[in-house]
Amino acid sequence: MSKGSWINAAALSFLATGWLALAAGEKIDNKNLVTGPNAFGDAPQLKPGTFHKITAADLPEPFATSSSRNTAKMVPRPDNKWPQAPPGFKVDLFAAKLEQPRKILTAPNGDFFVAESRAGEIKVFRGRDADGRPAQVSTFAKGLRQPFGIAFYPVGANPQWVYVGNTNSVVRFPYKSGDLQASGAAETVVSSLPAGGGHWTRDVVFSKDGRSMFVAVGSASNINDPDTNPTEEHRANILEYTPEGKFLGVYASGIRNPVGLGINPTTGELWCSTNERDALGDNLVPDYITRVQRGGFYGWPYFYIGGHPDPRLEGKHAELKNKVLVPDVLMTPHNASLALTFYDGTQFPQEFRGDLFAAEHGSWNRSTRAGYEVVRVPLEGGHASGVYEDFLTGFVLPNGDVWGRPVGVAVAKDGALMVTDDGSGSVWRISYTGK
Repeated sequence: MSKGSWINAAALSFLATGWLALAAGEKIDNKNLVTGPNAFGDAPQLKPGTFHKITAADLPEPFATSSSRNTAKMVPRPDNKWPQAPPGFKVDLFAAKLEQPRKILTAPNGDFFVAESRAGEIKVFRGRDADGRPAQVSTFAKGLRQPFGIAFYPVGANPQWVYVGNTNSVVRFPYKSGDLQASGAAETVVSSLPAGGGHWTRDVVFSKDGRSMFVAVGSASNINDPDTNPTEEHRANILEYTPEGKFLGVYASGIRNPVGLGINPTTGELWCSTNERDALGDNLVPDYITRVQRGGFYGWPYFYIGGHPDPRLEGKHAELKNKVLVPDVLMTPHNASLALTFYDGTQFPQEFRGDLFAAEHGSWNRSTRAGYEVVRVPLEGGHASGVYEDFLTGFVLPNGDVWGRPVGVAVAKDGALMVTDDGSGSVWRISYTGK
């Protein structure tokens, strides 16, 4: 490319970026946008409709505050407490008394598949009765090992298989639309995934063209050096396989715990929701939500959010510093960002179409709680501007006790947003009424 062509291309890129930022601004209430150090949200003060933008320039130095062990005390939901959504949205309790409901996925026919990880089961919820509760509940499969990821294959309206991510394998069950129970035994697709240590969830998604299967595998530790810890092999990665289970390679690396995966239906890009490392202080390191680039390196454990070195491994792999990618959306540190989905319904107002929703399970390593909410990431043309919105809050009591912890999000056939909550063992339904 000639120098002049390069300048023209750069100018066009700059204009395109500026246009995206302007267009994305139409989805953002700038009067309620918090930036800079104030953008690090504290869970007890979160309110639906508040927008945050955290940048790499806002990060404090390591150990600016001490590292806090502040595990939440879980309590039953008080009678006068309920999840809070923005004006015009209504929150209903869809299902209760579940055993650790985690990932939720909507089947093409409208059924909801939910991983009850502690029970080792996949449940199916169908329809709504007069009270708004499931009309039918069935156990689709059981005897699984900490199941989390659920995916239908082939991609589209007529899947033939339900894939499940166990903590140590990927299996699949035969499926035809409307099945409430698996019609056959589990078939092992990936027989051995790294397991043990920390971070047991294994999400599974297929590329838009159905040719690749992506599996998220978190690190076994907070900051162990993979050079000297063989337990970290093929961890802190997103792994790529064929649908039949042939290993194709590491799709992206240095992602400490890429819990939630999703394919952007607009662009076909893989996205992930990531738990970053702990013990560097209250406001380090930001969790994040981002597009995932093939071959991309996101820093763990040597660097974070670009070329910031982790002081606990400083001097290691200096050659990687300039290769670390900065994620698209930085979240409040330690908020434990889990599953995500893209809003492809029509019930919500137009400005929500195509946006991303993600569940923030909640912190343990921050002196003031972070997370315990569902966030919305406004997207324009499938791209983020770095802003996220507090969408569903209210799970933390004024004294810091917690009654709910969001995990999974899915869009129902009627356009409602479904949210699993393993703190109260519930599934919540958020609909738009305009009232």
